[in-house]
Amino acid sequence: MAGKTLFEKVWERNVISPEMEDRPAILHVGLHLVHEVTSPQAFKVLDDRGLKVRRPDLTLATMDHSTPTTPVAADGSRVFATDAARSQVETLERNCAAHGIELLNFADQRRGIVHMVGPEMGRTQPGIVIVCGDSHTSTHGAFGALAFGIGTTEVGHVLATQSLFQRRPKTMRIRFEGDATPGVSAKDLALAMIAQIGAGGAAGHVIEYCGPAIEALEMEGRMTLCNLSIEGGARAGMVAPDDVTFDYLRGRAGAPADFDAAVADWKTLYTDDDAVFDREVVVDVSQIEPMVTFGVSPDAGTRISQMIPHAHNDDDAQALLYMGMNQDTPLTDVKVDRVFVGSCTNGRLSDLRVAADVLRGHKVAPGLVALIVPGSEQVKKDAEAEGLHEVFIAAGAEWREPGCSMCIAMNGDRGQPGELVVSTSNRNFKGRQGEGVRTVLASPATAAASAIEGRIADPRPYLTKPEAA
Repeated sequence: MAGKTLFEKVWERNVISPEMEDRPAILHVGLHLVHEVTSPQAFKVLDDRGLKVRRPDLTLATMDHSTPTTPVAADGSRVFATDAARSQVETLERNCAAHGIELLNFADQRRGIVHMVGPEMGRTQPGIVIVCGDSHTSTHGAFGALAFGIGTTEVGHVLATQSLFQRRPKTMRIRFEGDATPGVSAKDLALAMIAQIGAGGAAGHVIEYCGPAIEALEMEGRMTLCNLSIEGGARAGMVAPDDVTFDYLRGRAGAPADFDAAVADWKTLYTDDDAVFDREVVVDVSQIEPMVTFGVSPDAGTRISQMIPHAHNDDDAQALLYMGMNQDTPLTDVKVDRVFVGSCTNGRLSDLRVAADVLRGHKVAPGLVALIVPGSEQVKKDAEAEGLHEVFIAAGAEWREPGCSMCIAMNGDRGQPGELVVSTSNRNFKGRQGEGVRTVLASPATAAASAIEGRIADPRPYLTKPEAA
């Protein structure tokens, strides 16, 4: 009998009832993350049926998508973009209070984007199933958890039962061969991978990432990579837990009380040498440069030194037309109006550090707007302790309050029609960052370099510091 993959081991330890021909498997959910946008209807269904939340202790709520990032007024009030945004937040507060769910509200210094607070609190752990009404729940797979987004109806089902019906996905291994060159980040690895396999390349699969470049990533980089799994069509992305994982979780409030016993268990979560995947892909890391997208899908990405590619079909031609880009011209000639550093993809402390390293001693280009938005209150606190906010402000960027911000533009942070935004977020769909806004996905370093030059810019010259005399 062949060995088992990491996914298979995690799946099997969480199955309550196995998959049958006429029925999906039933999985136990170890952590259900809730936010204000996809939960109101689910709670209403529970209330209408007189149901209670099955396991409040395994449910964690935060507010992030609709929350303003502008400064808090002297009286503590916040300016919401719309009445609907305010209503979503207030509804979440009422629902959590009524059902005994822990909520990270504005007064809680642990509040942040839903995919950042779980890891920061130590609630995201290897071997469990994690779900949330948000597609980028795949982020948590960086810890060796099986984590994926669910629909609002499923949110209600998990609230009521702490379980979920699921058909077993196929397995896919993506091996990153070779070492990353200086200036190439986890975001660049992810964009290169998506460009190689396509936006639907991993459809129906759970990806396991491996190889020297993945082992070399810190947890924050692994989270960025797994976050973008969904943009390759995958159900989820996973990395086998190792000492990097255990060191990240050690000492966090939500980590297991008997941490050594937990680590001994987590060390069993790896893919056996003779395990068989449904599909295998190799990505040559040595060929990857800082990456940027040029179209309206995350798989329309290329190396920053390249010319804008030719359109291969009508969809490509329409995408280039929307983006205002002409084939056979250098990407670094494209003018930038706005830069956004933040989101659950790249709003962590390491992302802000790299953006600050690039911006330090430079100024944002005249007329360009640069928003720096920490992903959580903890990241904001840590960044300010290091003085990173002073670097951003001195450069002429805006230092904001934590939230999803321009990633999805639900809170009022958005571009103007026709503007081109270099963004560290995860989707460049038409209108994602505001009606008529054009989005280029890139790493924090590339975004910061673009803010300085006012055009898409290679960050590597800014990351090479002169030798000390």
